[in-house]
Amino acid sequence: MNEPPLDPELLKAFVAVADNRSFTRAATMLNRTQSAVSMQIKRLEDRLGIVLLHRSNSHVDLSPAGEDLLGYARRILTLSDEAIARLGEHKITGVVRLGVMDDYGTAIMPPLLADFMAEHPAIHVEMETGLTATMPARLGEAYDLVIAMHPEGHSEGEFLRREQAVWAVGTEPIEAYDPLPVALYPRGCLFRDWAMAALDDAKRPWRLAFVSRSGAVEQIAAQGLAVTVVKAGTFPSRLRPLSEQDGMPPLPGAEIRLHCAPTLSQPASLLADHLRKTMRTGAS
Repeated sequence: MNEPPLDPELLKAFVAVADNRSFTRAATMLNRTQSAVSMQIKRLEDRLGIVLLHRSNSHVDLSPAGEDLLGYARRILTLSDEAIARLGEHKITGVVRLGVMDDYGTAIMPPLLADFMAEHPAIHVEMETGLTATMPARLGEAYDLVIAMHPEGHSEGEFLRREQAVWAVGTEPIEAYDPLPVALYPRGCLFRDWAMAALDDAKRPWRLAFVSRSGAVEQIAAQGLAVTVVKAGTFPSRLRPLSEQDGMPPLPGAEIRLHCAPTLSQPASLLADHLRKTMRTGAS
C-alpha cells in the first residue's frame, strides 16, 4: 500500500519548532496558536510512526529521527517554494521592446528568444533591428532593452561579449581591384567608420560601391561586387574572410553591451537576465 505523502504544512511546523527549540516561538513565527502547532507535530509523528521531538518544560530537543528528518524537510520545502516561484513566472504577462543590430537579430537572437518565450509564454517581445548607435538614447521612450555594439573600452551599458570586425568577400577574388569596391552600411555604423579609416590610413584606393541599411551589403559581397565588414561572431557562410595577408588593413575589436531603460517592468527584467546569462555564456 502506498503511504500518504508528507504534508508540507506539517513539515513547515516541524522546521519552525526545530529552529526555535520552542513551540511558543514557532507558533509566533507561523502566526498560529501553540496548540495548533503541537497538533501539527503530533499529526506528523503519527504519520511517520516515530517520535521526532523530546519535550520538556524548558526546551525542545530533536530525537535522532528528528535530526534525520530536518534536512529532508528543508529540502522539500525549498523545492516546493522553487516550483511555485518558477510556475508563477509562466503567468507573467507584458510586452518587452528590444532593439538590436541586424545581424544579431537574424543569427543570434531567434534561438535565445525562443528559449525565453518557451519559459514565459505570456510575455511578448517586440524586436526592432537596425543601426544601434542612436537606440540607447531612446530607452524608455521606444525601447526597454538595447543590445548595441561599441568600441572596446566603452563604459556605458553592461558588457556581454567581444566581437571582431572582419573584412569579407565572396568567392571571386576582387581584393586586388584598384580602387577597391566596398559595400557598407550608412553613416552611423561603427564598421563603416572603421573600414573607411583603415583603408585611408593604409593609403589603399577604394570607392563606396554600395550602401544599405539591410543585409543586402552581404549579398553584394557574396556576388563578388564588393568587399564588406562583418562580425566574426556572425560571419556568413557564403563569404570568406580577408586579412592582412590578403592586403587588407587590420580592423579594431568591438564590444557588445546591454543597455536597459531606467525603470524596467518585470517582463523586461526577466528578458535582461536571460540575455545576460545566455550571451555571456557564449561570449568569446
